[in-house]
Amino acid sequence: MNILFTLCGRAGSKGLKGKNARDFCGKPLVWYSMAAIALYKEKYAGNDTISVVLNTDSEPLIDLVQQVSSLEVGILHRDESLAGDKVAKVSVILDCLNRAEQMYGLKYDMVVDMDITSPLRTAEDVHNAILRKAQRPEVDVVFSVTHARRNPYFNMVKEENGFFCKAIPSSFTTRQEAPTFYDMNASIYAYSPRALREKEHATFFNSNCDAIVMFDSGILDIDSEEDYELMQVIAEFLWKNKDEYKEICNKVALWS
Repeated sequence: MNILFTLCGRAGSKGLKGKNARDFCGKPLVWYSMAAIALYKEKYAGNDTISVVLNTDSEPLIDLVQQVSSLEVGILHRDESLAGDKVAKVSVILDCLNRAEQMYGLKYDMVVDMDITSPLRTAEDVHNAILRKAQRPEVDVVFSVTHARRNPYFNMVKEENGFFCKAIPSSFTTRQEAPTFYDMNASIYAYSPRALREKEHATFFNSNCDAIVMFDSGILDIDSEEDYELMQVIAEFLWKNKDEYKEICNKVALWS
């Protein structure tokens, strides 16, 4: 199987300026996603062909990625038309696919996007997403989720006509009675190349999707200063107490 891994990060960010090129616990944030890819290659890839590309308009981010000589990453300079904050990320990933196929002369069976701002994942998480997508070729994407802390049928509310009411009216008296919901944790997405080329990008996740459930390592992805500070606290705890997260940290440390 030919697998394309994508790392996508633009220079601009309204939530947290320059977040993709920031450090995380003293090391470049992007290295944690790269470490998960490197460990996946070592532990699970077997005879698969693995390519990795970075799609960005950020020169500092390019510099950080190129400091790691042990993981080859192709650089795709992002076109200005794909650099706006209203551009669907799926459109950027399709751009990665088309250009990587030209760059490497390969046809890819799967495209796996690793969100730079969600560093708390394991090599096994990556493997689980790829395995699930390979088992379900009919779905357009397999993405990662965690169990939701709130349920719109039970303990989520909205403001309407000057009052607060349940987000979805119901007669459930316990959360256990309500349908199960999950949070997309913006970490791993395993795409069908066909779907990337044929499906409407604005509504890509509205249908024909599947998911893997990850450990709830903090459902946040880094989009604010508060997220950035909190995620580092969570990371230090996981690296100390869970070996599968510690190996990511150890891999990053080797690159310093």
